Amino acid sequence: MTKMQDKANIGKRRAWPTVLTLVGMALCAPIAAWAQNAIQSITSSQQAGTEVVRIELAQPLPAVPTGFAVQAPPRVALDLPGVSNALGRNTVELNQGNLRSASVAQAGERTRVVLNLKQAANYRAQLQGNALLVILEQSASALAAADQPTSSFAPAQNIEVLGLRSIDFRRGGDGAGRVIVDLASSQVGVDIRQQGQNLVVDFMRSSLPDSLRRRLDVTDFGTPVHSVSTFQQGDRVRMIVEPRGAWEHSAYQTDSQFVLEVRPMKIDPDKLVQGPGYQGEKLSLNFQNIEVRALLQVIADFTNFNVVTSDTVTGNVTLRLKDVPWDQALDIIMQSKGLGVKKSGNVLWIAPKDELAAKEQVELEAKKKIADLEPLRTQSFQLNYTKAEDIAKGLTGQAVGDGGGGSGGQNTRILSQRGSVLFETRTNQLFVSDIPGKLEEVQALIAKIDIPVRQVLIEARIVEADDSFGRALGIKLGSTDLRGLRGGIPGYSVGGGNYVTIGGNYSNVGVQTGQTPDTSTSYMPDSQFVNLPAAALSSGAAAATFGLSLFSAAANRFLNLELSAMESEGKGKIVSSPRVVTADQQKASIEQGEEIPYQVATSSGATSIQFKKASLRLEVTPQITPEGNVIMKLDVSKDSRGANTPNAGPAINTKKVDTQVLVENGGTVVIGGIFTQDDRDEVNKVPLLGDIPVLGHLFRNKSRVSTKTELLVFITPKVVTDRSAIR
Repeated sequence: MTKMQDKANIGKRRAWPTVLTLVGMALCAPIAAWAQNAIQSITSSQQAGTEVVRIELAQPLPAVPTGFAVQAPPRVALDLPGVSNALGRNTVELNQGNLRSASVAQAGERTRVVLNLKQAANYRAQLQGNALLVILEQSASALAAADQPTSSFAPAQNIEVLGLRSIDFRRGGDGAGRVIVDLASSQVGVDIRQQGQNLVVDFMRSSLPDSLRRRLDVTDFGTPVHSVSTFQQGDRVRMIVEPRGAWEHSAYQTDSQFVLEVRPMKIDPDKLVQGPGYQGEKLSLNFQNIEVRALLQVIADFTNFNVVTSDTVTGNVTLRLKDVPWDQALDIIMQSKGLGVKKSGNVLWIAPKDELAAKEQVELEAKKKIADLEPLRTQSFQLNYTKAEDIAKGLTGQAVGDGGGGSGGQNTRILSQRGSVLFETRTNQLFVSDIPGKLEEVQALIAKIDIPVRQVLIEARIVEADDSFGRALGIKLGSTDLRGLRGGIPGYSVGGGNYVTIGGNYSNVGVQTGQTPDTSTSYMPDSQFVNLPAAALSSGAAAATFGLSLFSAAANRFLNLELSAMESEGKGKIVSSPRVVTADQQKASIEQGEEIPYQVATSSGATSIQFKKASLRLEVTPQITPEGNVIMKLDVSKDSRGANTPNAGPAINTKKVDTQVLVENGGTVVIGGIFTQDDRDEVNKVPLLGDIPVLGHLFRNKSRVSTKTELLVFITPKVVTDRSAIR
């Protein structure tokens, strides 16, 4: 027994070091945990119109933590290294101003604090003792509203416009397209929204350098993004991103760098139902024969929504949902049980659809009775840009072309049944009598309609260019016999006393062929028996000549040779530039020219005088698109007086183009052009003699004419933002 006790005591003595080691580790673990920094509380307050989030920590942070802002959904995220979560929960409801809640997530030695916002906003962070202060700046949408002038005649003053530095596009590792924009400052407001199938990003109070005004075709990157277009619009820069297929996007801003990421939408095959438009946090549900009311309570606890369930909601349901957005799960449950939901703030009222419809009908009937008994009030509206008569007819459901200044038809009536409207054309005022609610609607409607219409300056350039070249070569060949003047017998003997005259001052070849009249001085001019001078060209200038005479004193005969040559070259350009300013979607025309009279025969045989216009004319109807481009329906013509006809007067040369085209603001496009080329070679010669090699040149003339004409029509639209732009 003693040996057994000794062995037991020895075992206990050996176990003591192990116990002491475990106790030491247990004591050191809390000490290490206490030494680590931790988040103790998160609160929010409003100061000078901005929201301030105060994050209390156990110890001061060594430096301001890094973070980023996300535009869609609007969030601000901050990463706190070496900080743990001591709140005891992962979500803190704030619900103050632009703040919804704060989410805390811990991964390893880093904790991320995410501020969920109602609208996108910029932020700045600063340290204050053991606290980290996050100040939310004014939201981008509010900045956009603040940028608008309070009056059309009093634009905002002293607003600094900052230029964008660079725009880049890259492909992400998961096939996402990333648009990276370097801003001039971190205070630049950014507003992003989806418009149709495109994403529209506005950079408030920014300018765009000319080198960045371009359209990026990024199809070859293999991302959902097809193209990125950036242009200046007023005091902001607008970027339009065109994705293709199924996609989703997110945006964030770090300091002065804005990143928009468009990635392919991933479809999880484990999901029971693929529902578009669901954005709630994902959850999994697996219940057998659970009461609907209890299931709704589970979803309410998960979403932190306040749920009010009607007493008529009964029944059980069996469901299995895995990784499904909570709003989609709620929609599936309500559809399976014929329920409906009505949201008011963060309170959801769930009841059968018939009950909701009946209650809504009762509320509408009560509102209608109140409107029928509510006293009327009269309010006057001063209109600046729109005619009061047109607004009055629109409020009472009349067509704009109808007459009358009081209440009218009931088809598309905006006023209530008891409401009426009067307009005063002299002062352009509107007097509306209706219930206060309708007066507010009319005021909002007039604020949107009574605005200055944008104007467009359209400049056309009609360029006519011609290039002509001509060359002509000719010859005159003749002889003169002067023996008759010296007592001899002119001509050549053909036997007996008969002589034939080839040239001379008597019946020579020129006289016999009718080239020259038979006069006493027609010795030399009528001596040509080959008369093929250089042909006249279109320029009308006379050809240069070179004459040569071979004289035989013994025989009293002359051989005359005259060469003529001409080369003509001409270039011309006519530029016509009509321009006109008109309002958006309003037709305008400008014309300059003459009216040419001509005779027209009537059915009775008499003649009358009518006029035909030969003028330069520009007619255009512009339409400004939301992106700032201009769609134009164009009719451009340039008519001129042509050649005279024997009986009907001059002809009209016409040049016209009629088309519709889309052009960017300030851009120039060629809307039409005509090119003609006329080449002509002519040879006139004496038969047989003109075909003799080398010697045949004495019996022929040649001419070559080449004419080129070109017509181009250019159009340049400019949206007028300043009166000086039309000078």
